[in-house]
Amino acid sequence: MPKSRTVRRILGPSKLSLPLCALLLALAPVPVSGEKERAVHSFYDLKLPSLEGETVDLAAYRGNVTLVVNVASNCGYTYQYSGLEELHHELAPKGFSVLGFPSNDFGGQEPGTAKQIRKFCALNYGVTFPMFSKVVTKPGPSQSAAYAFLGRSGNLPTWNFCKYVVGKDGKVVAFFPSDVTPESPELRAAIEKALAATPG
Repeated sequence: MPKSRTVRRILGPSKLSLPLCALLLALAPVPVSGEKERAVHSFYDLKLPSLEGETVDLAAYRGNVTLVVNVASNCGYTYQYSGLEELHHELAPKGFSVLGFPSNDFGGQEPGTAKQIRKFCALNYGVTFPMFSKVVTKPGPSQSAAYAFLGRSGNLPTWNFCKYVVGKDGKVVAFFPSDVTPESPELRAAIEKALAATPG
């Protein structure tokens, strides 16, 4: 058989229906940015740059519960830094950490450099929880690998200070919008439930 016919036969129309193809694509794991050969099945599979530019392997948080928050310095919700720091300090002994991801996506309210962000957080709110480099949360080619994964939960931030509770297995177990404060009973309950859960 001529080679050209063989190629046409291999590359011919798929017998899979379009709905089935769409379903398979939706279920496919998100690749790590720059490492397409390695699929992300857990938030803790990611390696991300810290606010100072050092690579942080989130595998260090596997078995713990984290609260991922897209933060901003000039937002009406910026006061929540205080509550987030208190939450981090209070629950750290139980295997919990707040992870802050500065973002300029909403209202241009995080325009500063990494040094400016660090200084602002330290001087005004005494932030000690881990902070990561500025990210894009919205879908598109520039979207952070962190938010590409978090978005698989069906929720992406609609403003600054949206919150994801990530369980011990690195899967999102709860999402809360900006106006749910660190002191909110519903957020606290979701964190405590995740801390009490046995990793799958």
